[in-house]
Amino acid sequence: MLKEIEKVLKETPGIKGREIARKIGAQKKEVNSFLSKHKDEFVQDSNYCWSLVKPAEFKVEFEGNHWVDSDSFENSLLSAGSPLDSDCQSVIFIIPERCSILLDAAARLLALCNQLILSKEVTIDFSGCKKTLSYFDRIGFLDHLNKNVTVLPRRPKVSRASKYKGKSKAVVEFGAVDPDQDNKELIVQLGDRFVQQSDNRYETAASTVFSELIGNVKEHSESPIPGFAALQKYGGRREHIQTVVSDSGLGIANTLRPSLEEHYPDLYKLHSEASIESDVGLVITALSKGELSRFGVGRGLGFKSSRAQAIKFDAQLSVRQEHFCLYFVYKDGELVKVRKKVALPTIKGTHLCFDFYVD
Repeated sequence: MLKEIEKVLKETPGIKGREIARKIGAQKKEVNSFLSKHKDEFVQDSNYCWSLVKPAEFKVEFEGNHWVDSDSFENSLLSAGSPLDSDCQSVIFIIPERCSILLDAAARLLALCNQLILSKEVTIDFSGCKKTLSYFDRIGFLDHLNKNVTVLPRRPKVSRASKYKGKSKAVVEFGAVDPDQDNKELIVQLGDRFVQQSDNRYETAASTVFSELIGNVKEHSESPIPGFAALQKYGGRREHIQTVVSDSGLGIANTLRPSLEEHYPDLYKLHSEASIESDVGLVITALSKGELSRFGVGRGLGFKSSRAQAIKFDAQLSVRQEHFCLYFVYKDGELVKVRKKVALPTIKGTHLCFDFYVD
């Protein structure tokens, strides 16, 4: 019963015992008795409404003995709640024993930590999994993690990413996307390594995807927090190359919506009002059809060329927005499914991940 009540009060704090009982399918008397016996966990106000006792520290613990991909990352975040929206001034992320974090999840964690540190104390505790700390050091995660974020047991004194940059055939270390530069060196690094780990058929795809997506971050992010990009090849049953491009800006829907009335009147009728449903629909349109821009035809957030390459090679694309994530699945040159996860904890910006299968 404890976990059930905690879940309810995370979602709807400040409700009476009878409402809690109704939500979990229990008897009111049983619930009120349980709440009264656990006042270290729950607090009642003068209107007899119950809430969770606010902890001094907000904890997010990822799955141990497990590969953490973006789905697992989001599930752990959902279980804990939204650290950006929490009243807690201290947030700690716990990396337990044998917790291996894939690039797409690492990118979301990096972006979230860099957003949190602007208003809270943030700690990432690798004490139970120093192997993942070593991996994060090698791929440049720590180089792009705000220096005010505490790393346990300690931050390495010398960056292995800087020391060994470019020497791994399977990795392009996290690189900053500078809004005041053309980022050509980073785009070339990502494209060259992609082709090296696949074959020449992917040369146009790699060049197109990185140029377009990094260009979008440069042109549309409007955030003081730097964007970044990275690449890693994975083996297993199906070899694939995972690439991430991330920023902490306005998000796709918020960037496009001000231009809809002038440039896309049909979409304006459908998506003029901001809401989760409207944002999801607008982002699906932008990524499945392309050719949309806040400047009108011919510029910006179109994703047209990247979409074409994703279709050509049956890539999988995920895009994380402030409160939802979309997964686009292509097969035989067609978009066959868009999987949605909504009502997610807050992460600002746009976080894109392409998986190209190269087996």
